[in-house]
Amino acid sequence: MERVRLLCSPARKTTVAFPTPLRPIRISAGTRRSHHRPRGNRMRRTHDLSELRWTLSGWTPDLWRMMQTMELGQLPDADVPGLPASVPGSVQKALLDAGLLPDWRVGDNARSCEWVENRHWVYETHLPDEWLEAGLRHRLRCEGLDYSGWVFVNEALAGEFRGTHVPHVFDLTSLLRPVGNRLRIVFDCPPRWLGQFGFTSRVREWKARFNYTWDWQPRLVQIGIWEPVALDSDDGEALEGVRCTAAADVAGEGSLRVWGRAAGGKKVSVRLSGPAGTVREETVDARAFTAVGIAWHAIPVDLWWPNLEGDRPLYTVACTLLDTDGVAIDRVEWRVGFRRIEWRACEGAPEGADPWICVVNSRPVFLQGVNFPPLLANFADATPDHYRRLLDLYADLGVNIIRINGVGYLERQVLYDLCDERGILVWQDVPLSSSGIENVAPSDERSIDEMGAVLRSFIARRQHHPSLLLWCGGNELHDRHEDGTQSPHGLDHPMMARFRQIVDEEDPGRRFVPTTASGPRECADEADFGKGLHWDVHGPWKLWDGLDAWRAYWERDDALFRSETGAPAASPEEVILRYAGRLDPLPVDARNLLWRRPVAWWIEPAAFEAERCRPPATLGEYVDWSQERQVLALSIAMRSARGRFPRCGGMILWCGHDCFPCPANTSIVDVEGNPKPAALALREIWRAGR
Repeated sequence: MERVRLLCSPARKTTVAFPTPLRPIRISAGTRRSHHRPRGNRMRRTHDLSELRWTLSGWTPDLWRMMQTMELGQLPDADVPGLPASVPGSVQKALLDAGLLPDWRVGDNARSCEWVENRHWVYETHLPDEWLEAGLRHRLRCEGLDYSGWVFVNEALAGEFRGTHVPHVFDLTSLLRPVGNRLRIVFDCPPRWLGQFGFTSRVREWKARFNYTWDWQPRLVQIGIWEPVALDSDDGEALEGVRCTAAADVAGEGSLRVWGRAAGGKKVSVRLSGPAGTVREETVDARAFTAVGIAWHAIPVDLWWPNLEGDRPLYTVACTLLDTDGVAIDRVEWRVGFRRIEWRACEGAPEGADPWICVVNSRPVFLQGVNFPPLLANFADATPDHYRRLLDLYADLGVNIIRINGVGYLERQVLYDLCDERGILVWQDVPLSSSGIENVAPSDERSIDEMGAVLRSFIARRQHHPSLLLWCGGNELHDRHEDGTQSPHGLDHPMMARFRQIVDEEDPGRRFVPTTASGPRECADEADFGKGLHWDVHGPWKLWDGLDAWRAYWERDDALFRSETGAPAASPEEVILRYAGRLDPLPVDARNLLWRRPVAWWIEPAAFEAERCRPPATLGEYVDWSQERQVLALSIAMRSARGRFPRCGGMILWCGHDCFPCPANTSIVDVEGNPKPAALALREIWRAGR
């Protein structure tokens, strides 16, 4: 959804230049809303708080509470007195801009940034008097706060918040003064550890886990406002919780459903528009709309296709609340596409196996693409241009699917908008992930309820997008068996069962996969090829036994789908040197701190020495060898999977791009957004015959 906003201050101009992705910019929350006329002095308005001047101050935990009657950012008692801050934006970026943090991408500087987690951080601004008309309801809508804390108006507590993955709304009406209102968003210290290693069943904090250290990201625990903040002012007459879905039937005709609550008003009008103008329009009584919504069928439309399969026509749906005179009070708009998604069994699949052939508009499509990591550790500061450049690259390479991993978050509206335009399907995980030591999702009722609320929120915000392919319960979640073996979660796990129920209720017709990998086995074992045990599998990610063994493995592969497969390569030599800082890139060795940023899993000095009978003499020599090795490995794997279609439904590589300048990783695009040689080799495979 897109929200058409009436902004009461001029837009702040922001310049963006990739590949320096630390510059903040406003990113749309997704719903477009407009308000057409004043009714007396009561006009529904949405004020964008990114246009205000914000300050950020850092405090010894709770010391700020003793001084709430003052401008906190101006007090010398603060550990970090008031700095200019962008909203949205991270604490870390504001400190970097002020010269108080080093660039965490360089050398081992990330270690010097961890003190930020041990402070309370206060975002502070003044609400313009002219925004706060008496007699109206004023609600603060925060689309993304990372992670927990409090909201104050003047000295009064408006409410508490906890959770990165859900919006938070605070009613400020009773707390506002006629003039001179100060707003504070105060962030508590974040959870201590949610990183890659631990016990998934013990996780109770719903914050993006990759920030705490992953094999492609050192610790940089983001704090801040990562999505827009707005002040909604109205007299109670508005469209509330309005949603939209679009699809196509087997005949290629469209269907559309719009539903929600019309609070006040007399009628609701829904209009579907395309490039040639209005396609269909209907007006109903507001009470009838609230009761049943509007559903249309047999709409003449052009179909939306994935990348390389056809065009991606997009349509606009406008839902308008009208008063008794037929004048618009409120309007919500979405951009939609019409397509039909079905899933069929792979050819030769064992009886009862999950279906992994994706059929779009009656055409089977091989799914080829990449897992899409967060763009930045400080993802609050990611820019639309950064998204645009990466997705343009992936579309040009021939990618038709990306997967958003459960270690991250609900990807932004801008990503979905760009994927709609480029025909890139999105596999969206719920933010749950394995922990290495133990990988069982929580099963207590509180966790199930809280994660269920996260999924409901995800669906409400993204279900209208034609690019959204499926929902997945999380990354590499496993059951443990008495014999010591593990198998991916199924619907018998109570968390996954709740997720399936929610998808059936909130987004019927969209596929839900309990976890990835899924089916009897997580990984495909050569010893078990031909036994029907490999459905959606992960791995391998490394050529443990060399290229000949790798080639033999793929010649025998029987997996129905591969949602994670990879091979490592070094980053370009100039990238490694640019971010090495004081660290020497030689020797290429796990004992060298540079190659342990963040781990040394993805370097292969032993393989180099086995081939050359000596260690690398120069950094450039190792980089060239490593990148060519990735080219060969991924070309073999991708050609194998594509060649088995429709016995295999697709392959999604881990991973697409780096969000940190890892000297070596399984990415095919470096941290500056430039393709490694493997990406260009894959382009030839992905676009073969196009």
